[in-house]
Amino acid sequence: MITVDIEGITKYYGEQKALDNVSLSINKGEVIGLLGPNGAGKSTLMKIITSFVPPSSGSVIIDGYDVQENPFEIRKRIGYLPEHNPLYHDMYVKEYLSFVLKTYPGHSKVKLKVDEIIELTGLGLERKKKIGELSKGYRQRVGLAQALIHDPEILILDEPTSGLDPNQLVEIRKIITDLGKEKTVILSTHIMQEVEALCNRVIIIDNGKIVADDTPNNLSRKDNKTSVYKVEFKESVNKQLLEKIPGISKVKNLGQNQWHLSSVGEKDLRESIFKFAVKNKFNVLSLSMDESKMEDVFQRLTK
Repeated sequence: MITVDIEGITKYYGEQKALDNVSLSINKGEVIGLLGPNGAGKSTLMKIITSFVPPSSGSVIIDGYDVQENPFEIRKRIGYLPEHNPLYHDMYVKEYLSFVLKTYPGHSKVKLKVDEIIELTGLGLERKKKIGELSKGYRQRVGLAQALIHDPEILILDEPTSGLDPNQLVEIRKIITDLGKEKTVILSTHIMQEVEALCNRVIIIDNGKIVADDTPNNLSRKDNKTSVYKVEFKESVNKQLLEKIPGISKVKNLGQNQWHLSSVGEKDLRESIFKFAVKNKFNVLSLSMDESKMEDVFQRLTK
């Protein structure tokens, strides 16, 4: 099982500190969303993990190899899509992917592998075009294809859905989700819905430091000091009666028989609300809890 162990990484650019003593471990099969404001250090951390930029101090160990001492071993195991996707615009799509694959030793069935990756990333209709003739969205697909071409065990994707239209977004997200079942994926994005849809772990960086590291659900739950429950009854219910439910601090009518019930604290009161309805012989048509969204968590931790 390949793991990524990051220990005490600090990085200076001149006098500016981009990363400040960052430590974390990443296990196989995790899909990690790396979040942070512009300039927080996300891209720098990705470049250090991929051995493109050396740290000022600290170490990164992947599959037992130190990133700085064994860069070629590391690059065999990593597929990297940088934020600014560097491509050879005068090369044809299929030609470029064949060229990239041949830079990795041990791949004899080049044509078969290239055709497989072209199919996977939806480049079939564009395979005979020059890269410079493609739209931004398709150039992004070519970048993803080159990151996948040598079948790496770790994928590092810096803004992988940048420039994609809504249909392409859905397709690329599905590819990343499927890849996450077999590979370790680290992706940087500013699209919070993407994090909630794709990631099973979120790491938020601010001013070069990790300020949060948890699952999306746990982060939302911890951030949610006030819980709001939306409930609809079949019958008309008296507001004063709802205010007597243990733990409920505020009651607001939304019209008809729909209500917002607010509580302070992390305790989930849905069971209490349901027991209240049963005791008073009310029929519950719907009951849901509104949790903090990832945008709320992000803004609170990085403002």
